[in-house]
Amino acid sequence: MTRHITPASATFIGANGNKLAADVFGEKGDAVLLLHGGGQTRHAWRKTAEQIAREGRVAYAVDLRGHGDSDWVESGAYTVHDFAADARAVADALTERSGKRPAVIGASLGGIASLLAEGAAENQGRNVFSALVLVDITPRVDLAGVDKVTGFMREHSKEGFATIAEAADAVAKYLPHRPRPRSHEGLKKNLRMSPDGRWRWHWDPRFMENRGPSMRQETQAALIEAARRLKIPALLVRGASSELVQEAHAREFLELVPHAELADVSGARHMVAGDRNDSFGAAILDFMGRLPR
Repeated sequence: MTRHITPASATFIGANGNKLAADVFGEKGDAVLLLHGGGQTRHAWRKTAEQIAREGRVAYAVDLRGHGDSDWVESGAYTVHDFAADARAVADALTERSGKRPAVIGASLGGIASLLAEGAAENQGRNVFSALVLVDITPRVDLAGVDKVTGFMREHSKEGFATIAEAADAVAKYLPHRPRPRSHEGLKKNLRMSPDGRWRWHWDPRFMENRGPSMRQETQAALIEAARRLKIPALLVRGASSELVQEAHAREFLELVPHAELADVSGARHMVAGDRNDSFGAAILDFMGRLPR
């Protein structure tokens, strides 16, 4: 039986002086930054981070601003560019420590932040990361799929849940294809107990504000420009049954970034690492194993 790796704790400072909580897996080797999707926490990367550490690298799983144990930003600054600024700040801190730019694996919102950060830097003739892995996110996505994801996030954001079991039922209804876990411990890390005794998702409710069509159009245009500038090694990992990234979206990304690679993960939807962590891990480890060290 493979033994679990006990992570160390770390804190980074984001672009607004906001504290970002992180778990660190491994002690020696090149740094790999793991940025989760919107509404998730750093704990979504547990298995992936352990796989990376066992391959001789150091995985840094970070809670995005307003998520998990990271600071809620008083100003409510939760645009994609704010998340990109934090990604750049963490990458710069890791570079200062080791003298080498980290690779980054970004799922959904974490991927958007990573691509925007790298695209802006390359426009200035520099790099933020040494390599980029986008997990089920491309500049253009299926808007009906976006509405489905955000609809689930909004559905219980205000009233919350009476019990963790009630939250588990809501997740099972949203993800009927995924076997229900035997324990609620993993889900519990994505929830917080509110003063009124109810459990709510572990993110700032203001994160979901102002995410209408105009922001989507602005984000899409910015991502397309960032992709066109991309020069570092890149991999797109797509859930073969993704609600967001269809085959046409993946093909368009490869046209924008001709040197990028594509890995389709069979049996996975938008939450690729959670649906098929074995196949997902194999894809990213193969890619990273071919990077210069």
